[in-house]
Amino acid sequence: MKHQFAMMAAALALSTGAHAQTKWDLPAAYPATNFHSVNLATFATDVDKATGGKLQITVHPGASLFKAPEIKRAVQGGQAQAGEILLAAYQNEWQMFGADGLPFLATSYADSKKLYLAQKPILEKKLDEQGMKLLYAVPWPPQGIYSKKPLASAADLKGAKWRAYSPATSRIAELVGAQPVTVQAAELSQALATGVVEANMTSGATGVDSKLYEHLKFYYDVQAWLPKNAVIVNKRAFDALDKPTQDALLKAGAAAEARGWAASEKVNTDTLATLKANGMAVEPPSAALKADMQKVGETMVKEWLGKAGPEGQAMLDAYRK
Repeated sequence: MKHQFAMMAAALALSTGAHAQTKWDLPAAYPATNFHSVNLATFATDVDKATGGKLQITVHPGASLFKAPEIKRAVQGGQAQAGEILLAAYQNEWQMFGADGLPFLATSYADSKKLYLAQKPILEKKLDEQGMKLLYAVPWPPQGIYSKKPLASAADLKGAKWRAYSPATSRIAELVGAQPVTVQAAELSQALATGVVEANMTSGATGVDSKLYEHLKFYYDVQAWLPKNAVIVNKRAFDALDKPTQDALLKAGAAAEARGWAASEKVNTDTLATLKANGMAVEPPSAALKADMQKVGETMVKEWLGKAGPEGQAMLDAYRK
């Protein structure tokens, strides 16, 4: 009998030991080599170390677990405990998600940080209502225009097949008379190779990830906006962690945010150099192209305010203070 009790006690100890280790999945949409994904991998290692292996996060880059548009719903529904999303892609669901995708509203890292601070409390409240928690957010480098042919002004984009990845990028296409085609980052190289896309607006980082220089010859550094990737966590999964594990997770998230912003600035400089080295013409926009795009930006901020209402106005006021 004694022996039986000892075995039961051992089994119990084993099961509680096993239970103490929590495994999370974190789907992401970008290649493993992308600076966001590299940052996520370091974050997961930090969490593992800080919790002594109690919380283990497996990062699934390159849209390997869920496609980009499915990640938010997967975290919300608990199919994944955490995930990385491009906030601007969800603007149709709630206008405030798209604040950092508005052209020429925040065009530098300093302005982008100010916009994030104005957006963050509203963002946290919304995600909380949806059963999620914002862990951290990191901007992409400033967005420029890639094109097959030279662009003297926005008129040169008329009729061009333009890659859209968010409501805002579709709207830009409409305003300049281009033809929007929705293509996710993972499918961009293929779309260019087959002629489905002739122009697009994205960062130098995506330009290098997708080897845009193989298909497009010109990059105009218009620095239109710095959209952010946010790492979100399912609230139930977070609440199920003990306090020390929660604290370790939040601390690792804060470190990842600081590291990610610094990495983004470095990537911006490095990737533009890589585009040049691969034969791409990297140029500032002409005065006409810049003015045309700024006009597009003003129209879009007005339209956005019309939909975002007082909440949007309050956020803009806080940003412009």
